[in-house]
Amino acid sequence: MAVTIEELYRNYGILADAKDNLSQHKDAYQVILDGVKGGPKEKRLAAQFIPKFFSSFPELADAAINAQLDLCEDEDVSIRRQAIKELPRFATGENILRVADILTQLLQTEDTAEFNQVNTALVSIFKSDAKGTLGGLFSQILQGEDVVRERAIKFLSLKIKTLPEDVMTKEVEDFVFAETKKVLEDVTGEEFVLLMRVVSGLRILQTVSGRQQLVELVVEQAFLEQALNPADPDTVDRLLQCTRQALPLFSKNVHSTRFVTYFCEHVLPNLSKLTTPVADLDIQLEVLKLLAEMSPYCGDMEKLESNLNMLFTKLVEYMPLPPDEAENGENAVSEEPKLQFSYVECLLFGFHQLGKKLPDFLLDKVEAEQLKDFKIRLQYFARGLQVYIRQLRVALQGKTGDSLKTDENKIKVVALKITNNINVLIKDLFHNPPSYKSTVTLSWKPVQKMEAAAAAPKRPSGEEISPVSTIKKQLPVLPRRDARQIYNPPSGKYSATIGTYAPETRGGFRGGRGRGFGTRGNRSRGRIY
Repeated sequence: MAVTIEELYRNYGILADAKDNLSQHKDAYQVILDGVKGGPKEKRLAAQFIPKFFSSFPELADAAINAQLDLCEDEDVSIRRQAIKELPRFATGENILRVADILTQLLQTEDTAEFNQVNTALVSIFKSDAKGTLGGLFSQILQGEDVVRERAIKFLSLKIKTLPEDVMTKEVEDFVFAETKKVLEDVTGEEFVLLMRVVSGLRILQTVSGRQQLVELVVEQAFLEQALNPADPDTVDRLLQCTRQALPLFSKNVHSTRFVTYFCEHVLPNLSKLTTPVADLDIQLEVLKLLAEMSPYCGDMEKLESNLNMLFTKLVEYMPLPPDEAENGENAVSEEPKLQFSYVECLLFGFHQLGKKLPDFLLDKVEAEQLKDFKIRLQYFARGLQVYIRQLRVALQGKTGDSLKTDENKIKVVALKITNNINVLIKDLFHNPPSYKSTVTLSWKPVQKMEAAAAAPKRPSGEEISPVSTIKKQLPVLPRRDARQIYNPPSGKYSATIGTYAPETRGGFRGGRGRGFGTRGNRSRGRIY
């Protein structure tokens, strides 16, 4: 016979009045547990009464948790929400792991209010026992259904950084790092990005040795010991994702040498063959930007000369000869070479950074004819550069504040940074011997004030190369769409598949499941237990 509302209230009264003699009224508590078999009103009352007296009847702990769990899976959403709200009251002692596991499974709900209730409950038990809560979360991440795993990882990436230091102790952070390394043995690209966000925020990893450990994690995922297959878009995307995750970790003490070496030996030779699953991404420019950003943090390289030679060769490809020097001289009047400023900025910057390590490269390692050819290309590029710089300065002259924030002017500001950067680096290489002392900030790096970027530089000195009028016609302000593609800094969103939790990456990873970045098989939803 089903328990009635009156019986529930009567037995609640018995328990409430018992005070120190609560344990003697096991029968009364059993009646309340039986309330989960009643109607909607009885269930809502049971959801509130069961946790209130839970700690007084340890011998009925399993029965009580199971009863509350039945309510968490009720068809009535209001009953589920009430039961979930009260779940943290069961999270004591040995039960914390089980409650955390249950709440993690409940993240799969599609009801927004219910989902928020689960999040609130998880945060609540985190504060009472962080390690136990993490045990339940990682249990589901490692063994749970895909939707639960996905949401548990997203929960960690968003919430763990908000927890105070007295909750996230060194012991707890060590546990997070150890468990995350287990998960990283089989992850998708999206999961990798989110988990790197989790561990990158741990205080124990903010030291030099800690950042080095994080780099080692990324290196393992990037498969730098394997040759690159440029025709496989997922392999290429994987490398880019890993490189982006490693970039913020590099410093003068944590070197980018393995990544820079890999890019020089495996990526640059295949630059024109690279493929990507990300629509509208200029994959070649993206690769060159990453290489440029890493190059200042490169340490000692085993094959420095050959890597510099690869950079030099690729740079020459993007710096055309003047029309009268080109092979098809008869077409020079009607067809000027295209000056690809964005590509040249990246390659020139990378060459300049690595060149510091072998300053005699151009004089001792490059043949005289090659060096002469290179200087002709540099001079031609520099002349076109001066014309473009003048055009941009005129276009931006007098513009400040909001007028610089239009899309068109933002493009011009960045274009001016690019051309000024190239100009500075070319001047260094024209020194005799070549100099590597100048410092520039890459054009896509954020600046505090756009006005500073738009400010007119000093009048060119005598050692700057004068422009030629024939180039002027070839350097109009670029059409808005093309210019945006060429000059915009990385937007910061590399994955369109993460939805509202999107990390700062582009693209996702696909491909077969295996060690790292696999696509995990779907599992059907089962009962929460």
